[in-house]
Amino acid sequence: MANELSGKRVAILAASGVEQVELTQPRQAVQDAGAITTLVSVDTGEIQAMNADINKADTFTVDAAIGSVSADDFDALILPGGTCNPDTLRQNADVIAFVQAVARAGKPIAAICHAPWTLVEADIVRGKRLTSFPSVRTDIRNAGGTVVDEQVVVDQGLITSRNPDDLDAFCATLVKEFA
Repeated sequence: MANELSGKRVAILAASGVEQVELTQPRQAVQDAGAITTLVSVDTGEIQAMNADINKADTFTVDAAIGSVSADDFDALILPGGTCNPDTLRQNADVIAFVQAVARAGKPIAAICHAPWTLVEADIVRGKRLTSFPSVRTDIRNAGGTVVDEQVVVDQGLITSRNPDDLDAFCATLVKEFA
């Protein structure tokens, strides 16, 4: 991965409770490919990352609060997982409006593990094929999406993956799709 994303701006939307490796590995992959990343959250300050949902990991400084950004500011969006992270995000009206605007603009959105919960709340999974962590799959089906159990699924601008074990394939695919 050289400079296939040179000049691209990628938002990473996360809140406290984010699964650390699902934040850091995709961010590193797009940065290594030349993209500029912005960590966006519900507020400024820092977010607390977790390992396996229950073990505190590192904290990360937020670059921008959701209320200060627009879909026009970015070329793509990454939604990392962790259980608490998407549960927080999906309850925020500005987050939902942002995700919907990114989708309406036809920009790619990558979501791993529990992150499709935010896509469900934004009502953008209807008629699309996705994968996710097993506990999210009923929600996707109830929202009109089709669930498959594969490492990575790409459908109409949505790139989804199941869990941290799929990160290598997820990162390679999102860089390819973002390019």
